[in-house]
Amino acid sequence: MSGQGAVHLSIADGIASVTFDRPEARNAMTWAMYESLTSICERLREDDAVRVVRLRGAGGEAFVAGTDIAQFLEFRSGDDGVAYEQRIDACMALVESLPKPTVAVVEGWCIGGGLAIATACDFRIATPSAKFGVPIARTLGNCLSMANVARLVASLGRPRALRMLMAAELVSAEDAHAAGYVLEIATPEDIGAAADRLCERLAKLAPVTQAVSKEALNRLLVRDLPDAEDLIRRAYGSDDFREGVRAFVEKRPPVWTGR
Repeated sequence: MSGQGAVHLSIADGIASVTFDRPEARNAMTWAMYESLTSICERLREDDAVRVVRLRGAGGEAFVAGTDIAQFLEFRSGDDGVAYEQRIDACMALVESLPKPTVAVVEGWCIGGGLAIATACDFRIATPSAKFGVPIARTLGNCLSMANVARLVASLGRPRALRMLMAAELVSAEDAHAAGYVLEIATPEDIGAAADRLCERLAKLAPVTQAVSKEALNRLLVRDLPDAEDLIRRAYGSDDFREGVRAFVEKRPPVWTGR
């Protein structure tokens, strides 16, 4: 596992910039990075001077390429998977519930946990080369939490969510834009300026209206979600999941058994 990475926060003119900084690993999230993101969200939700939050990956090759897979070598049972998904859910809920607009700036890979973070944001802009997906049916053999599945379906629609989850397909920036998931596509040279323009436009609007409208939409999405711990426990407790993790770390194709 290369470096623990970092999540940086800077604030200027009412706009908070959150940067996932682990470019040597395509900004794959370590436990420490998730903890930093949690702390940053807790701070920002109480800062009324911040009007907009922008999230971006360092290096230009990825927003976030998922969770660092080597960390899953520590898992021993399905209960470890349930605890992990609960931990991720808590972090994503903080991102989603920030009482101000959030903008994900996506360059390159936006995979797994990165897709969850981007989907928990309100708006997304991307470069033409951006790829969105959660190819766990091809790589790890695990699953998503019910909350993350619900966000995916609400943002991209059931057909695209099925393609992502069951066929391990990656969605292009163009397809994501056609679905309304991506607000704008900009070249790598222009995406910084495009993000600035969007953040500045959002910062000029009524913050109370933005906050209550966002909360209303979030309540429609997450209220009365069915429990899915049995599904998570089955996936993370499977031999296939352990094989998927070992194969990923060993850089070989997994051999699925269905057990």
